[in-house]
Amino acid sequence: MNKFKIFSVALLASVTVSQAQDLNQAKKAIDAEQFENAKSILKSIINTKPSGRASFLLGNVYLTQNIADSAKIYFQKGLSAGEGAKLNYIGLGQLELDNGNIAAAQTNFALASKDVKKKDVEEFVYIGKAYMAANKPDYKSALAILSRAKINNSQDAQVLLELGNAFYGDKNQNEAYVAYRGAFQADPTLIRAKMQLGVLLKGAKSYDEAIKAFNEVIAVNPNYGPVYRELAETYYNIGRNKPSKSVESMKSAIDFYDKYMSLTDYSITSRMRHADFLVLVGDYKALEIEANKMKQLDNVNPRILRYLGYAAYENGNLDLAKTSLESFISNPANKIIAKDYITLGLVKIKKGTSADGLSVDPIAFKEGLAIIKKGIELLPIAAEELNEVGKKFFTQKLFKEAASIFELSSSNKDSRNYLDDNVYYGLSLYYDNNRKDVKADPIALQKADAAFANVIAASPGYQEAYLYRARTNRLLENDDVMVKSYQDYIDKTTEKGAEEVAKPAVKTKFIEAYNNIAVIYSKTDKVKAKEYLNKTLAIDPANQYALDALKSLK
Repeated sequence: MNKFKIFSVALLASVTVSQAQDLNQAKKAIDAEQFENAKSILKSIINTKPSGRASFLLGNVYLTQNIADSAKIYFQKGLSAGEGAKLNYIGLGQLELDNGNIAAAQTNFALASKDVKKKDVEEFVYIGKAYMAANKPDYKSALAILSRAKINNSQDAQVLLELGNAFYGDKNQNEAYVAYRGAFQADPTLIRAKMQLGVLLKGAKSYDEAIKAFNEVIAVNPNYGPVYRELAETYYNIGRNKPSKSVESMKSAIDFYDKYMSLTDYSITSRMRHADFLVLVGDYKALEIEANKMKQLDNVNPRILRYLGYAAYENGNLDLAKTSLESFISNPANKIIAKDYITLGLVKIKKGTSADGLSVDPIAFKEGLAIIKKGIELLPIAAEELNEVGKKFFTQKLFKEAASIFELSSSNKDSRNYLDDNVYYGLSLYYDNNRKDVKADPIALQKADAAFANVIAASPGYQEAYLYRARTNRLLENDDVMVKSYQDYIDKTTEKGAEEVAKPAVKTKFIEAYNNIAVIYSKTDKVKAKEYLNKTLAIDPANQYALDALKSLK
């Protein structure tokens, strides 16, 4: 019997040691974003012997993958699973945060941290992470609980890492840097802390320095997957902010993301994350391939319809795009984003556009525009993605349609296309109302005038805005604004030097300005009128309008 007892104790000790080793492996897999591997390890631990800690970690993985139902099941099981059971209150607390129940979340956090020993920090670290990982991150609360943990153990690397994350989320770059650096110094194996120093540089748009920092991480551990995701995002940002490097940078972004995928996993969740990145970089051929692979893995997952719809629209399969997006949007269980509506709206408009692109069915355009507006209501900044669509209509001389598109983004000062959209919005309205076959709409022209005023306010040196503001106000018969705008155009152009003024196209515009100003002065100040007409003749001595007008003023 004594031998049996000794054997049982030894076996239990062996299982405990093995379980601890497996838990460490699971934690490493989670940090490396190898979530399917982590889930497999944790489920194996739980099946061998119920573990509160393993249940909590597994629930957190499911939360990371946005599978809340499965997360809740494991958190609830973990509450009665022995060692580490109280940690599961933290997981349940995050679920409450996600549902907007702050008081219930705090109650759970209090249960998790009750009777914590003075030097213990684990519970506080996970509570801080829960605040940051919630649907609406609360970095102030995270900082408060993590600062408390730091008091308990100022050299704990995990505490310092999460403090860095909280400071970064709270837009305190300096303190985040100090915390990340301290975390890596406290534990040189904590490679994520070193990576986060590069993330800070990426966030500050110091892209070259960020790349250098990420390469230093790779030198330490070339198989650490998350660093390649950060590199992918960095090159994407370079391509977005430096048009001259766009093609090269986007290719690098895609290559690094592929490397990230190869070092993490190819689960349906990871593939969706990959699909989101392909949408970001605009690689819709690759997105179509990825979406079809996801369909083979999980034909019932509704988000696949989103990716199929996006890819089908961009790749010219409008019928598939329409059915996919309509099916996705019509399901009330799906979380609809702005791009879903915008893409479906564009599909409707495209289906109503003639093969040569020179006409659009007005009913189809109206229906599509209404759907696009739903997307803009969800996320106003999403309108900046419509810039190329509006320009295409403008190029095809579909000015009314172009104006309707540019109207959606021209009022948003946060848009990266704010200036460009206002220029095209004003021009579209002007050209649509400066036609012999239509009666000018004063309301539309007033909107054009406001658009050109926005351009002038944002870029005072852009002289063409003054010219078109003058032309618009000529149609509106607003003489004072017209005269001032023409004069501003002359002044701004003259400031650019004799070489600019000597251009034939500019001379033609100067003649237009001088003659129109002269028309207004001829009513009140003949001397001034003659002065401007003579300026025209100085450029073009044979200008018939100026010659005739001078005769009439004598």
